[in-house]
Amino acid sequence: MDELYPACVAMYTEEVGISPEYGGGAELYRARVTQLVNRGWSFARFDEGRLVFKAEVACSSPYAAQVQGVWVPEDRRGEGLAAAGMAAVVDLVRREVAPVVSLYVNDWNAPARRAYEKVGFRETARFATVMF
Repeated sequence: MDELYPACVAMYTEEVGISPEYGGGAELYRARVTQLVNRGWSFARFDEGRLVFKAEVACSSPYAAQVQGVWVPEDRRGEGLAAAGMAAVVDLVRREVAPVVSLYVNDWNAPARRAYEKVGFRETARFATVMF
C-alpha cells in the first residue's frame, strides 16, 4: 500500500483532473483501494521496489470484467510497461475473474490506446462522461 496508494491517487488525479482525496475523500478512497487489493483485483509490477505499472478490476460479472486505473509513472512511459502489464492482467483476469475483459480510455490518450491495441483490445463503442 505504501507504493500502490500514491500511484492510485496519481492516476485518478491525472485522469479526472482532481485528487480523490479532495474534500476529505482520502479515507473512502483508501478503503476502496484496500478493498480491491483484498479481493485480488489489484495488480502491480515493481522494479527494484518501485511501482512501475498498476491496474485494477473495477467490477465484474460471471460474463465480463472491467479494468480500470491503468497507470505507469511518467518517467517510465514509452518503455512498453503498459502493454506488457495489460497482457498479464488480461490473461490473469480471463483465467480467474471473467472470460471477457473490457476497459474504457479517453480519446485523447493516444499512448494508452496504442498499448491496449497491442494487447488485442478493440474499440466497440464511444461515450462521454459528464462530471458534476
